Parts: sequence; structure tokens; C-alpha cells
Amino acid sequence: MNRREETAPDIIALTAGEPAGIGPELLVMLAGQAEAFPAQLVAVADPALLVSRARLLGLPLVVHELSPGDPLPPARNGELAVWPVPLAVPSEPGVIDARNGDHVLAMLDVAIAACQAGHASAMVTAPLSKAAVIEAGHAGFTGHTEYLRDVCGVEEVVMMLACPGLRVALATTHLPLREVADAITPEGLTRVMKILAKDLTRYFGCAAPRIAVCGLNPHAGEGGHLGHEEIEVISPTLDALRATGMQLDGPLPADTLFTPRHLEGVDAVLAMYHDQGLPVLKYAGFGEAANITLGLPIVRTSVDHGTALDLAGSGCADVGSLLQAVRVAIEMAAAARA
Repeated sequence: MNRREETAPDIIALTAGEPAGIGPELLVMLAGQAEAFPAQLVAVADPALLVSRARLLGLPLVVHELSPGDPLPPARNGELAVWPVPLAVPSEPGVIDARNGDHVLAMLDVAIAACQAGHASAMVTAPLSKAAVIEAGHAGFTGHTEYLRDVCGVEEVVMMLACPGLRVALATTHLPLREVADAITPEGLTRVMKILAKDLTRYFGCAAPRIAVCGLNPHAGEGGHLGHEEIEVISPTLDALRATGMQLDGPLPADTLFTPRHLEGVDAVLAMYHDQGLPVLKYAGFGEAANITLGLPIVRTSVDHGTALDLAGSGCADVGSLLQAVRVAIEMAAAARA
């Protein structure tokens, strides 16, 4: 991997996400604060789309079209370096066109390659439309997290959202609810727990991470009366991991785990499925949370929300979650170097 000078600021690659959503304008808003970051920001996007969205919102924007590896201009508010990825067809705010589905994936590919080559220290992704990518011909696409896993060639990744005071990781991600129980296996749960513990130490300074683990069923199975997954899969797996020195609480009923008493001293919560843990996290810190992919050979964070097509082009989008995602990416990149 190419190594940049240790004294040079980190470069954070920002993909614009679904072109009809709020992603492009969030990048424009972020450019207005470029001087505030201890890193340099680079958009991976169609430059004309960013300029068009800035004009629509009445925001100043000067773009500098460059290639990964080119020297970056000094950070200035209202200016943004861009690694160009052209749209397939023009984009209208709020109106998805599946012909731009390949464009969305191409932005990811450029950012991933830049991180792998050492031209960027981390990548931060704006929200995309899964439907648009699928309708573009990518039938197996299930989201950013899984796409990054496959492109980076790793067996397992872990999706974790974090806001001030709470981190929630997921044992399974984008699955229909009826498939979740079958997807929770001793092997898979072991891989997830090891990745979570390792990256809590690597990126977040948790020397001996303490993790609270949700049960799958109501009341964590009620001793087998409300399901057997806790008895047959989750508890034995946690016991085996505890024997290796991991600090694990659970399985605990999810409806009481997210209370101050159970969260005290906990570095992260592992939820068994998407909508078990993330509604609590988003209630606690929506707009201040970052979506983090653990287990990758690169640093990747994202926002905690979707494309918000109804807000696109209105100037009402909140840049808070993207700000947090960039801050977390910068902190993780610094920790990875250390």
C-alpha cells in the first residue's frame, strides 16, 4: 500500500449516494465547513451534479476535478476537491432513475480503490437507494455493508451504529424477519463477536471491551417457553467466547437491556437483527449517529438515515449525521495509524 507522509492530513473520500436524494446537497453543505476538519475532504461524485445542487440551494461551491493520488488544494470553505464519476443520465431531485444505479456503485468502487491504494484514509458514504441499484440489474444487492464486504474480499463484516453514549452492532443486517433465526448460527455469531471486540479495541480504545448481547426472542426466550435459540445457539456461543477471556453480558431481553442499569460500563450492544437495536439507537441519537462497517481492511462510515427524496433540493436536509460520520472516520483513521 502506498503510504502518505505522516505529517499530511488524512484524506476522507465522500461518496454522494443516490443522485436524486439528499446526498449531493449534504456534500455541498459539508464543503461550506471544509476548513473546520483536521482532514481534507474529497467528493466522489459527478461534479456537474454538485454544482447544480449548490446553485439550486443558493450555496457557494467551487469544484476542483482531480484524480486519486493528485495533490489536493488547501481546504477552503465553499470549495471541494472531486474525483469525478459521471452520471449516466441527468438527475432531478426527488426522482429516482435506475439508469444511474451503476453510477452509484462506480462511486463506491472509486472510493474503495482509493482507500486500498493509500490515496484516502477513510471513506464516508451518503445514502443510496437499494431499489435503484437492484433495478439497474444488480439483483443480489442488499446494501452498502454487504457490497463493501464482497468488494474487499472479507468473509464477514459487522454493521455498527454509534451516537454519543451508545454503540449498537448487529448480528444480522438486511434480512427479512422470517430468515433471521436461521441466520443466527454459532459460527456466524462467533465471527461477529470477534470482529466487534477486535475493532472496539483497534478503533475506539476499548482495551477489554464489554459487550451486552440481546436475546433473539421476547424475554430472551423465557427459559425455552418463547423460543430455543437462546438455549441452543446464543448462550453456548457466549459461554465459549467467555472462556477465551471476552467480557459478555447476556443473552438479555432486548426490552430491558437498553436501560441505564444494563448499559452502565458497556462498550457496545449486540442486537440480533436490524430493527431490534437500531430503533433504540436512532431514538437516542438520530442525526448525531454514524453507521460504521467493522471487519474491513479500510475505514468506512456512513450516515444514519436514508435518501430522503422528499427533502432533496429543498434545502431542509440536516447535515448532522454526515458531520458525525466524517468525525468518526477521522478518529478511526488516526487510531488505525496508531
